[in-house]
Amino acid sequence: MTSHGGGPRPDVPALVESDMANGWPDRFSAWVDDRLTRVGLTSSFQRDCALAVAVVLASAVLLLVLFADSGEMESLGFGPFHMAAVFVVMTAQALLLCIRRVNPVLCLAVVAVLQVALIAVLPVEGAVRGFAPFVAAYTCGVLLPVRRAVRVVTGVAVFETAGFVVTHFVPGLTMAAQLGGQAPDASWTSAVWLAIGQLVSSVLTYAAAAVVGAYAATRRQYVELLRVRAAEAIESQRARADAAIGLERSRMARELHDIAAHHLSGMVVQTAVVERLIDRDPQAAKDAAAWIRAQGKETLHNLRLVVGTLREPGQGDARGDAGVLEDGGAPVPGLAVLDRLLGTARELGTPVEFVQEGDRRELPPIADVTFYRVAQEALANARDHAPGAPARVLLRFLGSEVSLDVVTDAGPPRDTATPPRGHRGFGLVGMKERAQVIGATFDAGPTPFGGWRVSLALPVDRETPEAAALRAWGTSTGGTS
Repeated sequence: MTSHGGGPRPDVPALVESDMANGWPDRFSAWVDDRLTRVGLTSSFQRDCALAVAVVLASAVLLLVLFADSGEMESLGFGPFHMAAVFVVMTAQALLLCIRRVNPVLCLAVVAVLQVALIAVLPVEGAVRGFAPFVAAYTCGVLLPVRRAVRVVTGVAVFETAGFVVTHFVPGLTMAAQLGGQAPDASWTSAVWLAIGQLVSSVLTYAAAAVVGAYAATRRQYVELLRVRAAEAIESQRARADAAIGLERSRMARELHDIAAHHLSGMVVQTAVVERLIDRDPQAAKDAAAWIRAQGKETLHNLRLVVGTLREPGQGDARGDAGVLEDGGAPVPGLAVLDRLLGTARELGTPVEFVQEGDRRELPPIADVTFYRVAQEALANARDHAPGAPARVLLRFLGSEVSLDVVTDAGPPRDTATPPRGHRGFGLVGMKERAQVIGATFDAGPTPFGGWRVSLALPVDRETPEAAALRAWGTSTGGTS
């Protein structure tokens, strides 16, 4: 994405994906997930079954390596029965991994029971542990809350140690000797140390795997949180862009409406004059036609300025290479040319009295445009609904506000033979929207004497965020249209 200023803007989803790809576990996990999906293993149970088969094969390879030297195994008390028992128990432990995500606590508990059975049939010096206990403990760390995972892992480690002590050191329960192995012949001191060693081994085995699982779960939650925040940031950015587009559309619609309402309504009036004078006073009709032509040119010029702002700099002929108007003037008139607007209204048959109170001050560009457009629209409405009725324009520059009042007297009765003009659009709505943008108060309504009054008041000591944004935009583009 790029900003409106032309510079590059970082893509939020790309940042999230880059952060996720920093560690090899994430890349390896994504690679495995893709391969499993390609072979049709999409459900959790299917993938756990595939993992169980892989652990069985890995355990078989491990046992082949351990039992490769038969002489050393016999010296440790391992016979064919012990080797077969180890393979059967490790295979059963691995197959239990099929339910590791269905019921992780049950899976770990049964794996621990089988591990105790394995400890019972093996000599003390020949402890063997497969891969399944690590995977089961890892799964508990991933899926269980931290406190529950700690309780489960501690319980399994204590249970395994207790099984080691009972099956090797309690008289009458030394299964290794009963099955042909070497029964332990140790003092109580050595038995205690062996029990402590078994406890440490169990705790390290299960706790380390659970910690890794908890870390993996935390990282997944973190990545998911990044995804959610990235999605929210994108939606928020889109909402802001849509709001800005809507604001700009409304502004452009108001400008186009005001241009059409002012110039075209005057041209319609003058066209009617031409129709009446073309036979009686050809010269007056020519003058009126020339005025219509001038108004048409001015209308086209204003429309070109409005449409030109929709183009990028350099794309249209309304702006120069630097994006500035070639005529060097402001694209939309303000209070500085209010006299010209009043003169046009008088030419169209509306007697206008103008009164100014206070010293004229400079207004922000968007406020200046708003005051001009409100006066323009009010006079156009007066010309439409009360043709020929006198109007009074009062512009006041006070200490704390600038106000504009356009009061139209009650017009003469309309000729019933003349059809009323159709509704020209949303004049009052547009004026109210303009006032809201600059933080001004707008009021319009009938007067006690049958006329109409339009009032706009702007406190000069405050500016709305919308007005500030539009003012900044207008400054950066060389004016508003």
